[in-house]
Amino acid sequence: MALIDSFDRLHDNLRISVTDRCNIRCFYCMPEDNVPFMAREEILSFEEIERFARVAVSLGVRKLRITGGEPLVRKDLPVLVEKLARLPGVEDIGLTTNGVLLAAHAKALYGAGLRRMNVHLDTLDAARFHQITRRDDFARVMAGIDAAQSAGLRLKINAVALKNLCEPDVVPLARFGRERGIEIRYIEFMPLDAQGLWDKGKVLLQDDMLAMLQHEIGPLDEIPDRDPRAPASEYRFRDGIGRVGFISSVSHPFCLNCNRIRLTSDGKIRYCLFAIEETDVKGLLRGGGSEEAIAGAIRQTIRKKWLGHEINSQKFVAPPRPMYSIGG
Repeated sequence: MALIDSFDRLHDNLRISVTDRCNIRCFYCMPEDNVPFMAREEILSFEEIERFARVAVSLGVRKLRITGGEPLVRKDLPVLVEKLARLPGVEDIGLTTNGVLLAAHAKALYGAGLRRMNVHLDTLDAARFHQITRRDDFARVMAGIDAAQSAGLRLKINAVALKNLCEPDVVPLARFGRERGIEIRYIEFMPLDAQGLWDKGKVLLQDDMLAMLQHEIGPLDEIPDRDPRAPASEYRFRDGIGRVGFISSVSHPFCLNCNRIRLTSDGKIRYCLFAIEETDVKGLLRGGGSEEAIAGAIRQTIRKKWLGHEINSQKFVAPPRPMYSIGG
């Protein structure tokens, strides 16, 4: 029986966080120092992740995405990719990374079965990269992008958009994408930071970015017949060179079409990035729970899924975990 919630949304996309640790410190995500990471023994093993994923796939999940924190800080990550790629029924595996360690791992990831990834990069300006990430790793990220493309991986770039900071980066990123055959995805700043910095007035909105791109580069046409459950609205430049996408949880929420569930690195199932409740599955994975019990926990989570996160209403409550702890 498929994973369908009370609003008739089919869930076939599982995002798997493998760590809450990260090797950069983007100011809008986490503090620069004294970050409270989880103890290593709280993090699921590859075997536990594989078992959970196998059950989820038996219930109709077809797409997997590995996230963090920064997933490449997890030792031997290609081993997990290979385990997941071998699961019967899996049609697609993706990875989201900040790219700092990518140059050293791109070939191994491709060899393990990974074919596509999203690289987080907010700017092509080295000084602003340091301002945002509080680390001097811009050259390493660019080398990682080169290595990933050389290895045959299909790339998208994720760029978080903050008002009064990221405006100078919108157009250069799109031009870079046009040159390199990489779709740029602009992500509206969301209330998931660890420091309570979010404010709606700090969000650089999709419509404003579209206007910039069309003024500086050229007309954009929305791509027709896209998957209605995809989180991004996608556009193609009318001259046929390049495309961009927008994940606009603030100005254009896509909750009504959401098809995702999430497994945190410490073994909690979440039905939404912004959920304020979780279902523990680590106890089942470590306590001899049956596959039927794990399936039951997944179904229970889907049954409880809400209509949407309500960022734009007074009912919104920020989740008790920051983004790096939930999984991107």
